[in-house]
Amino acid sequence: MQVRRSLAAVLSVGTLFLATACAGNDLNSSKASDSASPSASGDKGTVHISGQNFPEAALVAAMYDEVLTNAGYTTDVKLVDTRDVYMQTFPQGVDVVPEYVGGILDFLNTTQNGADAKPITTSDAQQSIAAGKSLLDKQGITLLNPSEATDTNAFFVSKDYADSEGVSTLSDLKGKSVVLAAAPDCEGRPDCEGGLSDVYGIDITKVLPLGYASDQTYKSVIDGESQLGETSTTDGTLDAQGLVLLDDDKKIQPAQNLIPAVSSDFLKAHPDVAAPLNDLMAALTTEKLTELNANVAVDRQKPEDVAHEFLTQAGLL
Repeated sequence: MQVRRSLAAVLSVGTLFLATACAGNDLNSSKASDSASPSASGDKGTVHISGQNFPEAALVAAMYDEVLTNAGYTTDVKLVDTRDVYMQTFPQGVDVVPEYVGGILDFLNTTQNGADAKPITTSDAQQSIAAGKSLLDKQGITLLNPSEATDTNAFFVSKDYADSEGVSTLSDLKGKSVVLAAAPDCEGRPDCEGGLSDVYGIDITKVLPLGYASDQTYKSVIDGESQLGETSTTDGTLDAQGLVLLDDDKKIQPAQNLIPAVSSDFLKAHPDVAAPLNDLMAALTTEKLTELNANVAVDRQKPEDVAHEFLTQAGLL
């Protein structure tokens, strides 16, 4: 999900939970829990959490924060603009990061092996993790259990178009001529225009660089300027806009399951940090994550409040 993690964050409902901010050099938000210090309360110590500062990541980070606080840790949370920023101090100065399987592995692959390195990720999370073991070991990072919940790039059409053309999967578009509204770097990418053309046999007559899950992309599809638009699988705003995702039935997207990334040294010193995070991953599904994202993006609830309600209902507190 390389595009998904590099786009500028915006404040509209349509893109609130989907896009990240532009790259920066400094930590742009910080939160420390109100828990007492270890010496005062027998606390297990401080766990430093970082991650990207877009609403879905902030929502998941709030879940990490609360389950680890509940487990007896003092938490320090600092969210930053992009993966490149927190990877400068992870794992040396950061202990835990809410991650995505393909995102973290692709990052390590290109940073360790060069921008033209052969991709190691597939649509299978466990296969991707196994393929990236040497990269993770070299970096000093351990991935815990991947969640069923996944947030990959995806493509949508209007409900009217889906009904009139009888399409529910990307394969249903084979041989059809469509205009695609997507991220500026979509053309030629195997997980975007390249895969849609080469794998699915869709005739992409034009790519409009209107942005990933942007208001302009939504409007282009709604107005009929484009037939296909790019977003994510956890876009909680589509139904309200009369839009529908098409199933990636030939699996051109790499696995982007939510997964906790932990400093291997920190995990060795604090092995009990794994259980609450693995329990959280087991409780999340793509459908539930989409619903929670909609609570933030559409209903304008605070990520912390949405996280707390979910954790309570799931019996994780």
